[in-house]
Amino acid sequence: MSTTYFHEFPSPIGSLLLVSNDDSLTGLYMTDHSGGPERQSAWQRDESRFAEVCEQLAAYFAGNLRNFDVPVEPAGTEFQLKVWNELRQIPYGETISYGELARRIDQPAASRAVGRANGQNPISIIIPCHRVIGSNGTLTGYGGGLDRKRWLLDHEGAVPESHKVHPDAASRIRKETVQTLAFDAE
Repeated sequence: MSTTYFHEFPSPIGSLLLVSNDDSLTGLYMTDHSGGPERQSAWQRDESRFAEVCEQLAAYFAGNLRNFDVPVEPAGTEFQLKVWNELRQIPYGETISYGELARRIDQPAASRAVGRANGQNPISIIIPCHRVIGSNGTLTGYGGGLDRKRWLLDHEGAVPESHKVHPDAASRIRKETVQTLAFDAE
């Protein structure tokens, strides 16, 4: 059995929990991430294993990186892996609908199943599930919360003006991050 390593990366949208096996990133979760894992006592904190992903995340949040190039190893079913692989094909700054994602994996009638798989993506941001929106252009569902989805899409220039992050929401996300980091330090 391999060791699970973790590191917490501070970001503009809150603390990100990075999880890895010996070789690859296996998880990237936001604070209060729906379906995110509980940190286990057997996990080992090891910042050094995450140097490359942290460097790339910092560049992404600074607006200097559009494509991640870190080894990832999400655990999922064959269908989920197919969906998550296709998510990585959505270019920075663009969005597609769940129906379009279903068509891209040659299962046009499976948009609900695609939505479930999208919601179970264990490596947020790097496998960009935030780039999938409703067919009518609405921002629907996101494990990290819709405020974060809006922030990420706004950061990438992919959000219509009507869906941009309100400054109060951005401020609330930052406050939650500070509170979470303070709690974790205790």
